[in-house]
Formats: sequence, C-alpha cells, structure tokens
Amino acid sequence: MKFDLIIRNAQIIDGTGEPAYSADLATHNGAIAAIGDLSAADAMAVRDAQGLVLAPGFIDVHTHDDLQVIHAPQMLPKISQGITTVIVGNCGISASPVTLTGDLPDPMNLLGAPEDFSYADFASYKNAVNQAQPAVNVAALIGHTALRNNHMDRLDRVATQSEIELMRVQLRDSLTEGALGLSSGLAYGSAIASSTEEVKLLAEVLNETGAVYTTHLRTEFDEIIAALDEAFEIGEHAKAPIIVSHLKCAGAGNWGRSGEILKKLEVTAKTHPVGCDCYPYSASSSTLDLQQVTSDFDIVITWSESHPEQGGKKLADIASDWDLSLLEAAKKLQPAGAVYHGMSEADVQKILAHPLTMVGSDGLPVDPLPHPRLWGAFPRVLGHYSRDLKLFSLPEAIRKMTRMSADRFGLDDRGRIAVGAAADLVLFDPVKVKDAATFTQPQQLAEGIEAVWVNGVLSYAQKTVTGIRAGKFLVRQRDLRVGFY
Repeated sequence: MKFDLIIRNAQIIDGTGEPAYSADLATHNGAIAAIGDLSAADAMAVRDAQGLVLAPGFIDVHTHDDLQVIHAPQMLPKISQGITTVIVGNCGISASPVTLTGDLPDPMNLLGAPEDFSYADFASYKNAVNQAQPAVNVAALIGHTALRNNHMDRLDRVATQSEIELMRVQLRDSLTEGALGLSSGLAYGSAIASSTEEVKLLAEVLNETGAVYTTHLRTEFDEIIAALDEAFEIGEHAKAPIIVSHLKCAGAGNWGRSGEILKKLEVTAKTHPVGCDCYPYSASSSTLDLQQVTSDFDIVITWSESHPEQGGKKLADIASDWDLSLLEAAKKLQPAGAVYHGMSEADVQKILAHPLTMVGSDGLPVDPLPHPRLWGAFPRVLGHYSRDLKLFSLPEAIRKMTRMSADRFGLDDRGRIAVGAAADLVLFDPVKVKDAATFTQPQQLAEGIEAVWVNGVLSYAQKTVTGIRAGKFLVRQRDLRVGFY
C-alpha cells in the first residue's frame, strides 16, 4: 500500500497518559493507517519529525466558536494552537436552534450579532458548518438560554410547563440530529430566574439518548457548593453525565477553596459520572456583569457599545476619570465586555492538575480585545504549566487535551494515536512550545507548534494556515455514560 503521508522519527505521545515512544506513523484516507518502523514504506508525502513530539490533535471542550466556524472558517486562533476539534454551545448559549423575535439576549451577544443567528433548527446549523468546511472539526451542545429565548416572551421568570415542553421537543430534535447534550449558564441574567425544576424537566430528555449535561454554575462565588449541589441534582435526575464548565473559585473571598470544591467533585464522581474543564489563567472574561463589579481585583473593559473608546482600560481608571463609583461607571459602559482578574493562581493550578479536569479555552472570538486564552490556552498548558512549573507530566497534559476529552464527549475516533483513529495530529517542539498571547497583545500565534493535520490534511505549518480546510461536523456517536471517567 502507498500511504498518503508518513511522519518519520517522531516521539509519539498517544493521549493515554503513557510515556512517549519513538516510531513512524502513516495515514491513509483521513485515518491513521500504521504505526511503527515504516522505513521500507512509501507515501505520497513524507515528513521527518526530527524527534519532535507527535500527539493527537487537541480538543477544545469549552468554546464559543459557534458562528466563527462558519464566518471565519480558517479558525487561526485554534488551529495555531494544535486544536483540531472544538465543542461549541457552552454556557447555555448556542447558535442553534435559535429564532429571534426581539433583542439578542445577553450573553448570546458573545457569539455574534443578531443577524448572524439564522439557524432555527440544529440540522440547518450542522449543514452550514459542513458547507463552510472549517479548518477544525465541530461538535455542539444545545444552550438552555437559547431554548428559553425561542419559547418565552421574557427571560426574567421561570418557564411555564407548556414552555418547558416546547423546549423539550426542540432539545429532543437536536439530540436526534447529533447534538452532544444540553448546556446551561445559570449565572447569567437571561437564565438565573429559571428554577432547578425547570432545568431538571428539560434535562430529562438527555436520558433518552445518553447525552451530557454541562453547566456554567449558578454561581462560582461564595455559594459555589450550593451551585454544585444543584448541578449534581440536575444531572443525577436526568441520569446524565455532568461536566462543570470552567471550574474556578471566583472572587477574593473565595480564594483557597479549591480543595473543598474538588473534594465535592470527587465524592460525587464515585457514584455518578462527573468531570470539569478549566482554562489555564487566573482571570475570567465575559460580558460586564454588574453583579461582579468590585474593587477587590482589577476589571479591564474589553469592549463597550456606548463608549468604545474605553476598551482596554481598567474599570477603576474609567470610574476615576468620570468621577463615578465603579457601579455607576459600569452601568454607563453597558452593554460591554470585561476581563476579571478574580482568581488565585494557586487555585487555578490545583484545579488544572486534578485528574477529573480537562482543558478548555473559553475564548471569545468576537471580542475586540479577547482574553489571551483564545490564542494561547493549550500551548500555555504544555509550556508554562507542564514543562516550566512541572505541574504534571507532558503525557498527562496531552491526556487532558485529547483522550479524556474525546472519551467524555463520545468522540471515539478522536483524541488518540492508534491505528484506525482519525488522523488529527499535532507536531510540536516540547522545548519551545509556549503561549505568546498576553492581556495587552492577545492575538499572537503560539510558539513551537510545527504542523497540524486535520483528518489527514496538513492544515497549519510554520505559523501559517495552508489554506486547505478539512474539518467536519461530528455528531454524537454513542451513549456518553459509557466510557466516561
């Protein structure tokens, strides 16, 4: 057989957490076809890895790239990190199914402009992704807030039984079309009025297909234990695996509680499938939430529709210039986005290192001054946290970005280097790999990512997209309760 590609002399880290081994790897028809000594084999293309690390393409489990994969399909912020698959529809906000009859609810504006929401059902969104053929693969969750928007006249109240039933029908249809599950963002104003019972009734549909429940908790601040209890109650009622999104101890009064919070996860995980994702930074980013305005830590405005000239400035400095209180200044800036430097680095490290934790970027691609996690999260884990701080081994870092993520979301042919698996691959220099994106200059390409293949196609090399995009939509392949760990 003449292979499509042979990568010779690689240090293969396969995603299982096992140590690296030296081997050649061959691909054919978008899949890994052979691994071992292939010195006698022939291929259409040959690459000498020169001893660099070859890993499965990284899976970004927490993104807001729902519309970017269609409108900016080259996906440079992601492919340049070695990311080959993105999971969209997190935090209760998804691009589909969505029908707008009024204003775009906050925080759905994190995804795009009102005119961008043109997918009234999941099937049309899936088709649009495949037609755009982005540079990365795409799998999707259905947002609770998106469903509420479709069926409620206002979002500052609990849904009625009839509204919940309409949401259930739309969720069931989306799951039938291959959606991964349901996400919620109960901390946001557009969902905080929903009751636990509302979400439980909606989540019941997940049990029909073995789909997943992911949640941006009702609070990540002082009452986080109660918020975790609510999340576990919903997931256990629905008999659905639970993934806690971007787990953190938010707010200065919460610093140092990561051990308590992780213990809560561990106890629940003994009897129910539970995990979390985490981004490798001690600052968060979202819309400017008046409930989070505080003088305890720096808040930097990333954009403001009413005062765009204030983008990039600290809220405290803006308030001082305007001779207003922090809260009054925040109100004047609305609608706006912000970066909140509200976490302890020690907590971030403890959560990131935990065996239940996957890596996700939570990047906001339409933000004019995005949090650097959009461009740097994955190389930051490889370089800063694994190599430099030795928080965990390189094989463990890669496992958190590949195999664990694929297994939890049922992407059985992704996140692993094995014969028959999809040829999503990243070649990187373990000595040089690092994030270059900063809070002041966030749109910077990572260092040390040498080449990225998606479905066997070279898509990024030498800090440049090749222009050949080979991503596709990935539907849910199985009951996600099977193989979750």
